[in-house]
Amino acid sequence: MSFKLTAKSIQMKHRSTNRRNFIKKSALAAGGIVIIPRHVMGGGNFIAPSDQLTKAVIGVGAMGQNHLNYENTKLLAICDADTKHLASTLQKVDKGVKAYRDFREVLLRPDIDIVHIATPPHWHGLMSIMAAQAGKDVWCEKPMTRTIGEGKRVVEAMKTHGKMFRLNTWFRFKDNFYGMGIPVKKIKKVVDSGALGWPLKVTISGITGFNWKFYWVGKENLAPQAVPENLDYNMWLGPAPEKPYHPHRVHQTFRGYWDYDGGGLGDMGQHYIDPVQYFLGKDHTSPIKVEIDAPQQHYDAIGTWRKIVFTYADGCQIILDGENKNKDAAYIEGPDGKIFKDFKSTIPHIEDLIDSIPDPEEQIGTFSQSVKTRQKFALNEENGHRSATIVNMGIVALRLGRNLDFDPLGQEFINDEEANRLIEQPMRGTWSS
Repeated sequence: MSFKLTAKSIQMKHRSTNRRNFIKKSALAAGGIVIIPRHVMGGGNFIAPSDQLTKAVIGVGAMGQNHLNYENTKLLAICDADTKHLASTLQKVDKGVKAYRDFREVLLRPDIDIVHIATPPHWHGLMSIMAAQAGKDVWCEKPMTRTIGEGKRVVEAMKTHGKMFRLNTWFRFKDNFYGMGIPVKKIKKVVDSGALGWPLKVTISGITGFNWKFYWVGKENLAPQAVPENLDYNMWLGPAPEKPYHPHRVHQTFRGYWDYDGGGLGDMGQHYIDPVQYFLGKDHTSPIKVEIDAPQQHYDAIGTWRKIVFTYADGCQIILDGENKNKDAAYIEGPDGKIFKDFKSTIPHIEDLIDSIPDPEEQIGTFSQSVKTRQKFALNEENGHRSATIVNMGIVALRLGRNLDFDPLGQEFINDEEANRLIEQPMRGTWSS
């Protein structure tokens, strides 16, 4: 039997004058949104440990399907610009879950504690900011933001509104780390021991156990097509530049276009680079230089690249080898030792060394704990912004086709106005972060 969306299952119309006014004002994403979540009605920004957290998932076409249930939370709402996504998801969740096409209606609900943002990245920054303004804690997919400027404003918004933030990559605090086959904690202990020497060079390539997913490329000269009835394409675009609809721009293939993401670098960059920031001890800084070796990129459609090198002020480097050119590459190389894929090392008795070193400082690895205690999550808006900045430095260099110098303190490129314009990219229409 076919499934029909009804007025009850999808809240497509505003329910009151106040709601209409809120949505009109919040389109500017400025301050002034005063939504008091249920857990602060008593005056304190705290949830009792016994209380069940509630959540909404915005974006249920692909990644959002993986996050309908987690960590002792109750799903109350889903949101998507595509009614097909909503219809199929409503068949999987409890009957009480409400569906929406406009995320601003979700933010109006004072009974929702956490907003999980699983949209394309061009929405991540703006939605995170608006959710914080509306009194919600935020769980956001990677990359954290599509631009460096958006990341800075997310950091400010979480601080201003006292909200908890989680970025959805987790290798710095749990699970085996791709081709290394071990938790990042062990790598950090070796680095902290000084056994490798300093500075260090980290190579991320197929040789060391990582995949840059170069199938995320765009198509040039897309012929405009009719927008399908199930898709609110204007809402899907949101703050992104207006471009004629083509199915390759949306849903599973959006990563191939600069307006929405950054190809394989945008898709996997934070998964691969964030743990490096952590074990190098650089969560509060950024590289000072990015160098690229890549074909000239199209203004709209993302292509591939051969090599990207990030250099820190102390000489440490992160090397992204897109061609797997260095067949003998170590994952980490220092003046006194190397660590290869599968944690093979030139350091004798490396496991004994690890056992002799105290564990790194404990991190909160469960977001519900962060929300209830109001203590920062292991990967939050601050350190997440720094690893996202590395990804976005690479994207800016690729788009411009040149090497760039960067000021980690001011978080801007040095003597390059064109590069800095890509830090603060304008949003379409009335959308503004």
